[in-house]
Amino acid sequence: MAGRSLGQAVATVSLSVALASVTVRSSACRAVPAPRNTFPTCSKVERSQVPNEKVGWLVEWQDYNPVEYTAVSVLAGPQWADPQISESNFSPKFNEKDGHVERKSQNGLYEIENGRPRNPAGRTGLVGRGLLGRWGPNHAADPIITRWKRDESGNKITHPVSGKYILQFVAIKRKDCGEWAIPGGMVDPGEKISATLKREFGEEALNSLQKSSAEKREIEEKLHALFSQEHLVIYKGYVDDPRNTDNAWMETEAVNYHDETGETMDNLTLEAGDDAGKVKWVDISDQLKLYASHSQFIKLVAEKRDAHWSEDRAADSRGL
Repeated sequence: MAGRSLGQAVATVSLSVALASVTVRSSACRAVPAPRNTFPTCSKVERSQVPNEKVGWLVEWQDYNPVEYTAVSVLAGPQWADPQISESNFSPKFNEKDGHVERKSQNGLYEIENGRPRNPAGRTGLVGRGLLGRWGPNHAADPIITRWKRDESGNKITHPVSGKYILQFVAIKRKDCGEWAIPGGMVDPGEKISATLKREFGEEALNSLQKSSAEKREIEEKLHALFSQEHLVIYKGYVDDPRNTDNAWMETEAVNYHDETGETMDNLTLEAGDDAGKVKWVDISDQLKLYASHSQFIKLVAEKRDAHWSEDRAADSRGL
């Protein structure tokens, strides 16, 4: 990354993600910079309009009247979801480890207002938990698996304009909204991030949940070889996700595992499973249109690996 450290780049992403308008279109479930309105599901829940200049909590807005919404699937009380704040037997310990549930934010302390955590990035036009199970931070992990694009002779392919090698990553097509994304999912209570990264990749990109015991053992051995090698933590913290509300938000740890020779992944057959409808290798470039903040994570990977990103040489040299 020319003239800048990865840490600086991550800080830039963090700032832009946390402070920008976290808005969604009604036709899909990705975030776009426009006034917030429709909740990103097939439901007809409408967010209250939040002008960009009134997103921050420091901006006084006495008439702010967000819509209250928590999905029926969350209220049903599955294992991955908290009870309602009003329930007498529920006393969450916010800003700390609460039993096996991690309620600490990777971005520091968050405020509690009327018993509810307050989204550190600002107003969203929606209160409650929406589709998210936890009050406050909902922790996820995103494994970014990469390899070099190669020709039939096994030679790395360079881009004709930038002159840099072309990097590929494993992408899935989400079943919930039909958008391409990095495989990943929620961290289970008490689970280590490293375990989540490997588990989610196996479930979504290799369909491990539907394999026989023998097949699962074989997949596990091959994944261990990939996930035990040196890796890069690309980003940690709050993410611009269309499911975020005033009281519940997504945080993630995006980690890059690079298969330099391509041999490890050549021995694994991609097969969509769990929440993924499709899976494939995708060339990395600035033309990618991915779910939520995933394009920003992929850009950081390309810069760190000194791979092709843009045909605009000036943009390639500037970075973020």
